[in-house]
Amino acid sequence: MPTLLDYRRRIRSVKSTQQITRAMKFVAAAKLRRAQEGVFSARPYAREILRVLRSAAARMETPVHPLLERRPEERLLVVLLTGDRSLAGAFNANAIRRSMEFLREHAAKKIQLIAIGKKGRDTLRKRGWSFAAEYLNVSSSVDFGRAKEIAARIAELYANAEVDAVYVIYNEFKSVLVQQLQAEKLLPIDPAVIAPGSPESTGGEHGAQPGVGGFVDYIYEQPIAEIFNGLVPRYLESEVFRILLESAAAEHAARMTAMDAATRNASELIDKLTLDMNKIRQAAITKELIEIVSGAAVATG
Repeated sequence: MPTLLDYRRRIRSVKSTQQITRAMKFVAAAKLRRAQEGVFSARPYAREILRVLRSAAARMETPVHPLLERRPEERLLVVLLTGDRSLAGAFNANAIRRSMEFLREHAAKKIQLIAIGKKGRDTLRKRGWSFAAEYLNVSSSVDFGRAKEIAARIAELYANAEVDAVYVIYNEFKSVLVQQLQAEKLLPIDPAVIAPGSPESTGGEHGAQPGVGGFVDYIYEQPIAEIFNGLVPRYLESEVFRILLESAAAEHAARMTAMDAATRNASELIDKLTLDMNKIRQAAITKELIEIVSGAAVATG
């Protein structure tokens, strides 16, 4: 049976752990605020550049950039984003599980992997997978330079026809309590379907003129190939940067939530241990009183 000393040691240990989890919660909350600002700033730019690119690609009969070329999807590149550390609830496990499901669904195809984050890399490596590239310590401080480096590697594999499509699996930040798993196609870019009567088909945008079949013939100041040479790499870099920011914000939110739950669980455990310790102490005091009273009765008898 545990003694009072054992309970005191256990309570001190749990209190020490509680201090750590509380500190990690505050650190994650501070990082989350910065990450949220980055996500909310990156989303409009990434959304708009994708809209412009899809709209322009819909009017091109043949691809004018290697990253716009469409091929039968026989060779896939899967980019998996996880964290480099644990203690983030189910953040890493969910992304890894979704990636394993994706790999099983496309088992008949040739697949290459890019791992962003230590947890995903280690798990898939233990299962026998190799990587076309791996990037660690990205989520702790998302930098546009790292995003450009990752985008350049993805573009190299696609432009050299080593892969026919690029998919990215990551946790999208929705709120502090909600992170939504995504398995998005990054390349090739699906051209927009322009419906008659929409602003894009009626000349509603600046610089557009009515074209054949209700579509718009844009008048470009530069050669179309030159425009796409600048626009497509910028799209890929901005999209990779946005995804890195989304994953980092989701990781910080998951860690803050997990550490908050751990702190509350520690408080409950401390209360339970204190109650059990008091019961033992009360029983010991009662026993001592009985012994004193019994001794006194014997002495006076």
